[in-house]
Amino acid sequence: MEIIITETYEEMSREAADIIAECVKQKPDCVLGLATGSTPIGLYAELVKDNQAGEISFKDVKTFNLDEYRGLDPKHHQSYRYFMQENLFDHVDIVAENTHVPNGFNPNAEEACAEYEESIDEAGGLDLQLLGLGHNGHIGFNEPADHFPLATNCVQLTESTIQANSRLFDSIDEVPREAYTMGIGTIMRAKKILVVANGAGKAEIVKKAFLGPITPQVPASVLQLHPDVTVVVDELAGELL
Repeated sequence: MEIIITETYEEMSREAADIIAECVKQKPDCVLGLATGSTPIGLYAELVKDNQAGEISFKDVKTFNLDEYRGLDPKHHQSYRYFMQENLFDHVDIVAENTHVPNGFNPNAEEACAEYEESIDEAGGLDLQLLGLGHNGHIGFNEPADHFPLATNCVQLTESTIQANSRLFDSIDEVPREAYTMGIGTIMRAKKILVVANGAGKAEIVKKAFLGPITPQVPASVLQLHPDVTVVVDELAGELL
């Protein structure tokens, strides 16, 4: 595991974007696992700049997002499909059919999750998986539990995650209580994993996840077992390392 500590969020975003851009340059038809949330917004903006400057092309890239709320229309302004269109897909030369987000609008959880897992396998697996880090150590929507989920699955969101996401909705009652998410096993099969985290509020969980014991109570701690992980954090998030 390589840990890179940058001075600012902007530097963290550029550093992480460079890692993704290098993957695209080395393998133009690579398969990228992508994440949502506030942390990766900056790195997506950097990738958009790279693409518009002609430095990288996404025309042969395939993408698979980590997760999606169950029950939200893809056009809902808080769906993760909407987030990806707004922050990346609508601004680069990626082919729409090559972008994949779990179908949260499919009420059949077993079918939706099985189809998503199959699509990843058919694409040849993930060359690089981008991850954010939840305050409770969740990656994707894999919450603290007594085991590590293996495959894409439907999860009940914890109260802390619902509270954290409520700022994005008009009221907490509108926050979905379930989501479809890649499993820990799916994530761990990616050839390379890139984790980004920023802000003082993430310092404690960054320390627990990457220096503490490996436990499903801190889902991100399993990343210590992966052979190729790069963690990029700003100074505030890395202050306890």
